[in-house]
Amino acid sequence: MVTGIVLVNVERAMIRTVIEDLMKIDGVSEVCAVAGEYDLVVMIRVKSNTELAEIIASRMTHDINGIIHTKTLVALNSYSKLDLEQFYLGGQ
Repeated sequence: MVTGIVLVNVERAMIRTVIEDLMKIDGVSEVCAVAGEYDLVVMIRVKSNTELAEIIASRMTHDINGIIHTKTLVALNSYSKLDLEQFYLGGQ
């Protein structure tokens, strides 16, 4: 499983719409509104880097109005009390 953490700046008036649009994307597991330099943190959990790239480079930046800027972090390792792959991908 590939985990991407995307930090997002959004036009203020569009924040609710952007959150709703992000949550419609398969692979987006969580969207957190945060304080600080960024407005949102988007957690993406998918099977491959190709899927991650498609979501970030196409779906988020081209298909969703209101996103101003993104910064993507790719997790090298993930540690959790849950079996994240089983939980998010059904063990596929």
